Formats: sequence, structure tokens, C-alpha cells
Amino acid sequence: MRNYFLPLAKASLILVYIVILAGAAVRMTGSGMGCPDWPKCFGYYIPPTEEQAITWEPNREYEKGQMIIHDQSLWKAKDTFTTSATYEESHWEKYTRHDYAEFNPSHTWVEYINRLSGALAGVVCVAMAIASFGFWRDRKGLVFASWLVVFLMGFQAWLGATVVYSVLNPIKITIHMVMALVIVAIIIGIIKSAKKGTEIKKYNGTFRTLLAISLIFTLAQVVLGTQVREFIDEQVQAGIGNEYLWLNSPTVEFYIHRSFSFLILFLNMYLFYINRSLNLGFDKMKWVMIMLILEIFTGIMMYYVHFPFGTQAAHLVLASILFGIQFQLILESRKCYYSGKSNLD
Repeated sequence: MRNYFLPLAKASLILVYIVILAGAAVRMTGSGMGCPDWPKCFGYYIPPTEEQAITWEPNREYEKGQMIIHDQSLWKAKDTFTTSATYEESHWEKYTRHDYAEFNPSHTWVEYINRLSGALAGVVCVAMAIASFGFWRDRKGLVFASWLVVFLMGFQAWLGATVVYSVLNPIKITIHMVMALVIVAIIIGIIKSAKKGTEIKKYNGTFRTLLAISLIFTLAQVVLGTQVREFIDEQVQAGIGNEYLWLNSPTVEFYIHRSFSFLILFLNMYLFYINRSLNLGFDKMKWVMIMLILEIFTGIMMYYVHFPFGTQAAHLVLASILFGIQFQLILESRKCYYSGKSNLD
């Protein structure tokens, strides 16, 4: 089992990032309520593709748990039965988790693919946890960390259900996103711990401290970004379909988010300078700079070019990748040797 552990851990990380990408696509397309129930979708394991499938019809068999939209409300079949010529409410119970009752096949399948990617990631994380028992004798920490990931994936699925039941409550969406980053961080830590022959970097106190601050700033920026996204969602729900007007009168969170991005950029430019000038050996700093430049570019595109297709999803995924790289650098900085003081310490 030990030989399979590291490949499964890497696959878990990739799949979690795919889930984040799928979640970003859900947000970008406004498909969060594409499946109004959980874990099924309109009571189906494979969701419907046409509105007819969730519309009451005479002389049709419905299975227990399947849903229809009737009188602008969701109804769930109490049992398996065949309808008569007229609608009989005795066979149905009103869905009371929320009052959202709309069907959009595109939204339904975008959300359903998001759930499928989450389920696949969960299965691979369980496989990783099972394989971790190969380290039980000498690396019990890896075993506990792996099963913590499984627990958090289950918790994340439950959070996803509460997001649906709350009809996309902003606070729950933010917690859902932050929890995804927590899972990313733990899996990165697992991979780093399981690898052999990790390269040792040079120690510099200023670099190490500012690196931690930069990671905290990135996490705060992600939270601010979700709040900006919620404002845009409110604009769309208010009937403002023209993307040119979404940020016409933004909230103060938008201006903080925009200004904060330059603070993060300058901080990481300084970290890049320290790493290069002192030859500390943290090669991933160049990827931090690339991710930051792309992140700011997609932000500029959304504001000045009015949300070209894909920029919202790219903006979120790039932030998640940036967080992951910064967390790897934090772990690398913990295994440094002291090479003498510099004027930066």
C-alpha cells in the first residue's frame, strides 16, 4: 500500500483543484441552484435534461423521491405510483427546505458535474487514506492527516448541501471556499511529508516571516473576492443582466479587494528580490509571481473589459493555485539551514 500512497495523494490534490474549478464554473454561470436538492438532483441520480421530466403528466409512473415543479413549487413523490387523469396532491409532499423552484437544464448539468467531480475526489481521498496504513508503524502522522482529509471532504459535502438549502447564502459560500483551501493545504503537507530527499533551503528570518504574512493576505483576498462576487450575484438577481453595469456602483469591499491586490503584489515582489539576491533557493517564487500577474490580469479584464467568458473562473482558480504554491513555500521554509546573518534579518 505504501507504494500507492504518494500517487494517490497527488491525484487527490489534482482532483480537489478540479472541484474548485468546477465550483468556479458553477459561480460563473449562476448554476448554484441547478440541483435544488442534495445529494440527488430533482430526485434523480442522473438529472433530467428536459423540463418535461419534472412536469406533472397524466398516466405516468413516478418513483418515490422524484420531484416535479407544480404551481411554482417543488413537490416530492411520497411513493412509487402511476398518475391518473387529474393531479392528486395526496401522492406528493411539498419540498420545504427552500422555495426555489426553477429548472434550467444547463445550470442543472453544470452543478451536477460539480457534484460528480466532488464525489470522484472523495473516492480518491478515501483510497489515499486506506493506502496511508502502510505508514502506520513509522509515520502515524501521515495516517491521521490522510483520514482528516477524508473527514473534511465529508464536511465539505455537507457544507455544499447547506449552501443549496440556504439558496446560496453568502457566508456559507465563503466558508465552503475557505474549507476547500484548507483541504488543499493539508494534502500538500501530506505530499511534502511523504516525499523523500526534500531539498533544504537557506534560512532567512525576514523572508520566512513575510512569506507567512503573504499567505495570510492571499487567504484574506480570497474572502474579499467572494464578497465582491456576492455583490455581482445580487446585481444579476435584481434583474441587471448587462455585465457592463455590474460594477457600475460597487461596494467598498470591491475597492479594498482591488487595492489589496497591489499590496500583495509588492510584498511578493520583495520576497522574490530577497530570494534572488541572497540565493535562498526557493525556486517556486517565480511561480508565485506568474500566478499573481495572471490573477491581476484577469481582475483587470473583468473590470475594464466587463467579464469576458471564463475570466471569473480563472480568477478564482488562479487564487487557489497561488495559495497552494505559497503554502508549499511555507513548508519548505521550515526545513532551512542557517547560513549566517544578513542585513535583511
